Amino acid sequence: MADSVSGPVPDADVCARCAQTSTTCCTLAPGQEEFCFPLSATERAAMQAAGALPEHFHSQENTPGFVDNMARLFPGEDETLRQLFPLGGAHDRLALTPEGACRLLGPKGCELPRQARPLYCRLFPFWVRAGAVMYFEFQECQAVRERRGSGQMYLSLGMGEKQARELYASLRLAWGLPKRT
Repeated sequence: MADSVSGPVPDADVCARCAQTSTTCCTLAPGQEEFCFPLSATERAAMQAAGALPEHFHSQENTPGFVDNMARLFPGEDETLRQLFPLGGAHDRLALTPEGACRLLGPKGCELPRQARPLYCRLFPFWVRAGAVMYFEFQECQAVRERRGSGQMYLSLGMGEKQARELYASLRLAWGLPKRT
């Protein structure tokens, strides 16, 4: 698992500043809950070991919108995703407040230690597409607003390109997707 992923020390205040000034990446618009990323059993166990409670999790039906969203994140893997997340089945995701905020979001950011957070959370705003590490242009993200360019964002979030690739690879495996070389 990615628990062995290490890198530079993150700017511990970047998420706290974000939680105090923005809607953050930890918030979805009400009605968009189905698009929250899935949690693997391994991620859930790590979260629980760090103090997450049953009310921090939610079982979500695999809807056509959810599967389509996953297919946008993993282009060309539609058939695998349909097998992993069959329509009518369900997956675990983070529980949200009625306002759409993650129930683990506190005034200083996530209440979980970084290594116990879901892989998607630890990787965000970075993603790997066609072998290249890129980042989402999510203007609510304090790291995106403060640090122009991926190099500065890596430092702000306590990782480098290697760690982003390792987290992405761990996320793929945790969610049941085949390893990519």
